[in-house]
Parts: sequence; structure tokens; C-alpha cells
Amino acid sequence: MGSLFCEISKYLMIIWFALYTWSCYFVLAKKPKERQAALLRRQNVWMFLLHLDGYLVLLYRTRNQKILLFYAAQVVFFLVIISSYRLLYAHSAQLLVNNMCMLLAVGFLVLSRLSYEKAVRQFTIAVGSVIVALGIPYLIKKIRFIRRLTWLYAVAGLVSLIAVAALGAVSYGAKLSFTVVGIALQPSEFVKIIFVFFVAARLHQSVELKQVAVTTAVAAAHVVVLVCSKDLGGALIFFVVYLAMLYVATAKPLYFIGGLAGGSLAAGVAYKLFSHVRTRVVAWQDPLSVIDKEGYQVCQSLFAIGTGGWFGVGLTCGMPEKIPVVEQDFVFSAISEEMGGIVAICLILVCMSCFLMFLNIAMQLKDSFYKLVALGLGTMYGFQVFLTIGGVIKFIPSTGVTLPLVSYGGSSLFSTVIIFAVIQGFYILRETEERGAADAKKQKNGYLRK
Repeated sequence: MGSLFCEISKYLMIIWFALYTWSCYFVLAKKPKERQAALLRRQNVWMFLLHLDGYLVLLYRTRNQKILLFYAAQVVFFLVIISSYRLLYAHSAQLLVNNMCMLLAVGFLVLSRLSYEKAVRQFTIAVGSVIVALGIPYLIKKIRFIRRLTWLYAVAGLVSLIAVAALGAVSYGAKLSFTVVGIALQPSEFVKIIFVFFVAARLHQSVELKQVAVTTAVAAAHVVVLVCSKDLGGALIFFVVYLAMLYVATAKPLYFIGGLAGGSLAAGVAYKLFSHVRTRVVAWQDPLSVIDKEGYQVCQSLFAIGTGGWFGVGLTCGMPEKIPVVEQDFVFSAISEEMGGIVAICLILVCMSCFLMFLNIAMQLKDSFYKLVALGLGTMYGFQVFLTIGGVIKFIPSTGVTLPLVSYGGSSLFSTVIIFAVIQGFYILRETEERGAADAKKQKNGYLRK
């Protein structure tokens, strides 16, 4: 009877996630507001059903009563997030709120299956992150001098990265973090946000050659420090984000082509200089030939994805623990194995809907500074998702970056919640201004008719 329950639950989770994913794109299609609002409410129902379904399976399989309390705490957490945005910000982008909650829910669920202790730690960090993030849209609306802190962003970012390069702990061949009061921090996760603000502030002021040259030099300094720390995944994200922002701000293809050429040359140099880069390239090219060494992680990831098939083997029925660092870099493989390829594709599509929403908000912003910030943060999010999933499925060499909001990692989680809050702030600002202008126009037209 228990096996039947777990089997039915597996298919129900697929249905809930598929319905949720379909509704994301229906909302993006800008259907009538009433239908959008109804769908957004249904999204919450489908998310909570999937969440409940998964934790009931975990409770049955593990017999760990703590799972029940942990599940209840998460339900309260999600209800607080959803209701807080509706109460505090009348014009908030509810799809972004729902997607953030859904990705967090999937992350908590898979982490609870892999490591209950890490899941609890991740949840604690998520609570703190959301408490901080709830105030960010208000600050964006009230504080307009953030565009004038150009060099403060640059200095703070470079000092933080240099500190890690000099004092950071080595993890998998790269200096990524250091420990403060027993808490491991990865500054590059936060620096990438202020890096976007720096570039946006500079390019908002001017796109003349001298301005672009200085901005490029400072951006290159960030990338060089990351390369010296051997954090090549982070360096690649900074590089791509800058290139996208520069191209959009200047509309000059020559800058884009020159950047691609320079990046390709730098990639070749990195391959020659760093042994762990060569290791990852070898593992990508033919992992089976080096399965006992460099290719072990990638092979186990591919085996897990292949074993899961379309419908998955069921929560706790797979062997994701055989994949090294599965909670962080390869969490997508664990999801594919136990929840199935359909759920994995839905997860990708939900991440894509977030990316499209970011770009849509960026295109509709009139202020060039806000537009560039939204574009930069959106590109950062989308490219990080691409790097993570691309490395897991052997589409590209693994870069060691996390899947935003899903993978285990406090700094990554905190910074991604901040990114969602900043974009939310821009959306609320735009909606407030548009509604205010519309109301003023109505009043003016009414006065003229009188």
C-alpha cells in the first residue's frame, strides 16, 4: 500500500508542476487581468500541493517526525512571503513572488531528501534573506541617489574580491570564501550585484569612448581578481554580464565582437594556466574514459539523469548521494533522477519564465539606469542557470556554480533573493508611476470635459 502511495504521489507531483509551469507562460502572455489574478492564486494552490505531496513521501519513507514540523514551518514561511508582498506592495509582480516560492520549495524538498541538516540551515538563511529583501522595493522607491555611488560600488567590490584572493579558503581548487564568526561567506555572490550597479551607473552617465574605456578597465579588474582566485565560473558570469550591459547601453556591435574575441583568448589562456580547468574540460569531452578520476562526477550525473527517465524513480528511491557535491553544483541531477525528466524540464521553464520577466521589466523601464540594472541582474540570473544545468547535462564543462534558489549555499541564496527583490522594486516603481500618470490623465480629461 505504501509503495502505491509513493508511486501515485510521484505522478501527482508531475501534474502539479506541469500545471504551475503552464500558468507561468499564460500569465506572461498578458491575458485579461482577471484571468491572470485567478491563475496566480491557482499557482499558489499547485505549489502547496506539490510541496505537501513531496513531504508526505519523505515522512513515509524516513519516519522522521521532524520532517512534519519542518514542513509546517515552510508553509508558514511561504504564506508570509505571499501575503506580505500583497499587503505591503499593491502593485507587486506576483508571478515573481510565486516563482521564487516555487523554486525555494523545490530546493527545500530535494535538500530535505539529501541532507535534513543542510535543508534546515538553508531554510534559516532563506528566512533571514526574505526579511531583509522585503524592505528593498520600498528603498528603491524612496532612495534615488543609488546611481551616484558609482565608485563606492567599484571600491567595495574590488576590496572584497581581493580580500578573498588573499585570505580565502581553497575549495575545489579555487579561493571562494572565508569564515566570519563560524559562518562561511562567498563575497563574489554579493559583489556581482554591486558590480551591476557600478556598470549601470557609469553607462547611464555617458557612453563616450573615454567613459567606456574606464568602465571596461574597472570591470576587467574584477574579472582578473576572480581569475587570480581561480573562481573562473564567477569570472565568466561577470564578463558576460558586462558584455551584455555594454552592448545594450552603446548599441555598438564592435564592442560585443571585441569582447567575445577577448573572452575567447582569455579562456584559452586559463586552460593553459589552471590544471582544474583542464580537468573539467577533459571530464566534459569524454567523461567515460576518465570515469575513475576526472570524469566521475559528470558520469554519475549522467547516470542519475538517465536512470530517472521521464517520470523519475521516486523520492528516496534513487542514489543521488553517489554524485560528489550533489547538494550544490549537481542538485539538478538529483531532481532529474528522483522526480523525473518532466519535473526537471518544468524547473528549467520556471527559471526561464523568471528570466523573461526580468527582461520584460527591463525593457519597459524608462530610466536608463534602472533599465541597465534590471538587464544586468536578469542576464546574471539567466546565465547562471545556463552554466549550472549546462554543466550537469554535459552540454558545457562544469563551472562549479549553483542553481539559484534551489542549490544548497547560503551566500548564493541570499544574493538571489536580493536580486528578485531589486527587480520587484523596479516593477513596483514602474507600475506606480504608470498608474499615477494614467490617473492624472483621467483627471485632466474630466476637467476639460467639464
